Amino acid sequence: MKVILLQDVKNYGKKGEIVEAADGYARNFLIPKGLAVDVNKQSMNQLQQQKETKKQKEAKMREEALKLQAQLKDIVLEIPVKTGEEGRVFGSVSTKQIIDEMDKKFNIKLDKRKMKLEHALNTLGMNRIPIELYKEVEGIVSVRLIEKN
Repeated sequence: MKVILLQDVKNYGKKGEIVEAADGYARNFLIPKGLAVDVNKQSMNQLQQQKETKKQKEAKMREEALKLQAQLKDIVLEIPVKTGEEGRVFGSVSTKQIIDEMDKKFNIKLDKRKMKLEHALNTLGMNRIPIELYKEVEGIVSVRLIEKN
């Protein structure tokens, strides 16, 4: 019996896929539990509509990520840090600090888990940090550490 999965089902498939299931398994488990629906014209139309909506939503999110990428190009975030002799920074600047400063100064909300910080920011000067904004869309956050007066 062909069914459309409404949720991910282990060893069968992912949400939105059309799979072939044993008649008893489909009628006695998948359909009553709300994990799948029988394939018919109405359910196929509904599935097609959901796929279209998802595609539009992803296109919109990608477009927003591209706008944010262009916006980040023009921004240089300056973070004052305490320094000692010879311009050495006490401690380092974390991704959380960078995200908080971006939100405070430019009202741009980013996800710190998406930042690809290879090493700690512990030297004065310019640093470029890549950040994943969306699938295959990467922006660059420019951070300049300056000496605190």
